[in-house]
Amino acid sequence: MIRFELAGTDAATGVRYGEATTPHGSFRTPAFMPVGTQATVKSQTPRDLEEAGVEILLVNAYHMEARPGSEHIRSLGGLHDFMGWSGPILTDSGGYQIFSLADCVKKSENGVIFQCHIDGRRMEYTPEHAMKVQQNLGTDIAMAFDDCPAFPCPPAELRRSVDRTIRWAERCRSYLDSGSPPALFGIVQGGIDPDLRAECAREIRRIGFDGYAIGGLCVGEPIEDMRNTVRVSCEHLPSDSLRYLMGVGTPHDLLAGIEAGVDMFDCVMPTRSARNALAFTSQGLKRMRNAQWAEDLSPLDPECPCVACTRFSIAYLRHLYISKEMLAGILVSTHNITFYERLLQGARRAAQENRFAQFRDDWLARWNEATERAALSNS
Repeated sequence: MIRFELAGTDAATGVRYGEATTPHGSFRTPAFMPVGTQATVKSQTPRDLEEAGVEILLVNAYHMEARPGSEHIRSLGGLHDFMGWSGPILTDSGGYQIFSLADCVKKSENGVIFQCHIDGRRMEYTPEHAMKVQQNLGTDIAMAFDDCPAFPCPPAELRRSVDRTIRWAERCRSYLDSGSPPALFGIVQGGIDPDLRAECAREIRRIGFDGYAIGGLCVGEPIEDMRNTVRVSCEHLPSDSLRYLMGVGTPHDLLAGIEAGVDMFDCVMPTRSARNALAFTSQGLKRMRNAQWAEDLSPLDPECPCVACTRFSIAYLRHLYISKEMLAGILVSTHNITFYERLLQGARRAAQENRFAQFRDDWLARWNEATERAALSNS
């Protein structure tokens, strides 16, 4: 199971900080979870992640069921042993992945039928099956199976999606008894409609879960609508439970989410950006293939303690990208994950010291200044 202690809030902003304890250890909040879609955070070893400050990972249950199969992983001792990660793991049920396969999905009240993206075989997912898969994996935190709507979504269809998400949440809760492992989080849907979000949040809360997630965002909606939806959803979720914003991941969005009352985040952005030669630094976003770095012997980020910054120059990292060496993505993935973890560590520390607003303003001002400077240098 899971135990969450809300240790305190920032006096001025109400920003939360706390600690959650699971069967595989604890993690401090606010927390960022790197995404290990297929039981690996791309290019990173468990030791790399630990050194970056990672305390909890996300793994996608649908991908594990598609290959090699959740029963197979259970027979090998469970997901933690399988991937060599001893800390907490949260598994996403697969609702978003099935949303992304919408062209080949048949949806009904019972669940969904679709073709596996790997080999085209027929797969059927119901709320009960999604729970069984996550039990097989031995995860610490399982996610309810939800109906994730597209954006934009016609009002009538959005209404049906919310109602189905609530009914499926009840079936997930019935399958996994409260108090038995794994912990189960319910998911709030409703697009960017504040009334539907509030209604869904109240209903998911009525069912009763170990934590609550805000899903269905970062699917094309305007940023301000997304942030307002997060605020509305948090207002209707219990203050003594974990709140998780699914798949939202720019540094700016994380800070906005923290201010809205979110405790947990995940996103592929740190590693995906690294594979595309983008580095998040205290000096702003750096495009690693730019010629301006060719003779620069300074570190990628002078404030970062990761191996990419303490051992190599930005000129060398650029050379790796230009030469198409895999080490480029490995090192900058390590750096980007470290950057994200340090950002949340800084936010947590600032909240503990009742200075989150100053931390946020200083961080944003510095980032914006670096972005403007980079734009001028490239013009």
